[in-house]
Amino acid sequence: MADRIVERTDGVTSERVTETSNPSTVVVERRGGSGGALLIGLAVLVLVVLGGLYLVNQNQRENVKTDAITSAAKDVGDAAKDVGGAAKDAAKKVD
Repeated sequence: MADRIVERTDGVTSERVTETSNPSTVVVERRGGSGGALLIGLAVLVLVVLGGLYLVNQNQRENVKTDAITSAAKDVGDAAKDVGGAAKDAAKKVD
């Protein structure tokens, strides 16, 4: 029968040592972590990378939208100048 049992854990690995009255027999059982923390860390890393890519893509879309609006406003301004010039020319012909 076991004379002495010592159990230790550091949060990741648990160890159990059983010593019997026969000094030549020592049984050590070790159980390590299941690797769950590594999988969770990897999943968090993937989510952070995907989130960063999403935000960069959103920023690029906003820039494209802003450029399109700026171009459209410039075209409207150019068209207004053309209409104004045509109106002046028509007014000169009437006089």
